[in-house]
Amino acid sequence: MNKKQIIMVSSTIYGIEELLERIYTLLTGFGYEVWMSHKGAMPVYSTNSAFDNCLKAVEQCDLFLGLITTSYGSGQNPADRKGLSITHQEIIKAIELNKPRWILAHDHVVFARSLLTSLGYKGKAGRKKLILAENKVFNDLRILDLYEDATIDHRKVLAERKGNWVQKFRSPENSAIFITAQFSRYHEVEAFIRENFENSVLQDGGES
Repeated sequence: MNKKQIIMVSSTIYGIEELLERIYTLLTGFGYEVWMSHKGAMPVYSTNSAFDNCLKAVEQCDLFLGLITTSYGSGQNPADRKGLSITHQEIIKAIELNKPRWILAHDHVVFARSLLTSLGYKGKAGRKKLILAENKVFNDLRILDLYEDATIDHRKVLAERKGNWVQKFRSPENSAIFITAQFSRYHEVEAFIRENFENSVLQDGGES
């Protein structure tokens, strides 16, 4: 591979600017080309909506780094409460395309899901009974839906839940450990993609 590997960071921005700055610095330092909305480093086509540009970037990137925070994110239609945020759609798209992907989820999200499950509010159906108070930690309970989609929770057979690792983080410093461990060995990541993803696409009859 002669070109730099392109890693896209999901479009979550609100309240995590420090985290995004740290991630961008680390990844560019490791040798990647980083597509990140926060830095204005996303490819933008004037004929597309912001939403379409983000999904196209997921299709075109080599690697995908998803961030799940306590803010669900923008992009959904306000008139459609079932609509998904841009970040949610990006992560679903990355899973559908079987992109090499790594996902970080804030500790509060993981804890909230565990707590609600233990109280009998399990899954999307269980949480439908809940109404968020005006002074709330989360702005939308669909954050928990996003977490479950990322962990491929709907697949109950353990052997079928591949690519479901979601790393918990508490702070920018905490997340940096995971980022460094996963992406600092640039040439190993290149080899990993060649061996596990490019060959599988060819075997499935996809384009090379």
